[in-house]
Amino acid sequence: MRIGILLAEQFTGDAAETLGPYEVLFQTLLDGHGFSYLTYPVHEGVFPASPLEAEGWLITGSTAGAYDDLPWIAPLEGFIRAVEASGRPLVGICFGHQIIAQAFGGKVEKFAGGWRVGRETYDIDGAPVPLFAWHQDQVVKRPPGARCIGHAPGCENAVLEYGSTILSLQPRPEFTPREIRFFARYMAGGSIPDRALAAAHRSAAKPTNSGRVARRIARHFLKNRP
Repeated sequence: MRIGILLAEQFTGDAAETLGPYEVLFQTLLDGHGFSYLTYPVHEGVFPASPLEAEGWLITGSTAGAYDDLPWIAPLEGFIRAVEASGRPLVGICFGHQIIAQAFGGKVEKFAGGWRVGRETYDIDGAPVPLFAWHQDQVVKRPPGARCIGHAPGCENAVLEYGSTILSLQPRPEFTPREIRFFARYMAGGSIPDRALAAAHRSAAKPTNSGRVARRIARHFLKNRP
């Protein structure tokens, strides 16, 4: 099955040197399910001509906000709606989760409670699932028709479903301890409080269940394969 990765940002500088290309994190997450990949740097204005170019689609995270006045945001929202109309499966992660909600009439904003970084435990389908998080923006109002299947304290709309073909997640299942430790160091002295970054760094030593989420994403793609 061919998955189109809609890349909403690329690692640069020290992040690129240490972590490699961002899209590889998603390929690694979904390894073992027989997927192949096409990558479209939509943050640079490079879009597929049609949702039919791939059999499934995945939107990555980004430091951009879904609400930012950037030239590629509105075209991405339009493509999201085109994918939904095509019936092909779509998955959004972090920014991808937020832009999907916004494309269908939801509201995204900076969370008044601040940043959520490091290991968090989410209730997904009624079961506790520890995952890494790295975000301040959140979906604060679900769009019509979206069903919440996952939440955490301070993150009400953590996992959403839209019908049977769209699944989106606020946490970062593609992040491993390597990414958490890197960003906890790299972002020191910035907008995230150092105390939160230190806690995130410590949390990287604790296990997560990204494998469970990876299997859920893979099943979502395969059951909706055109």
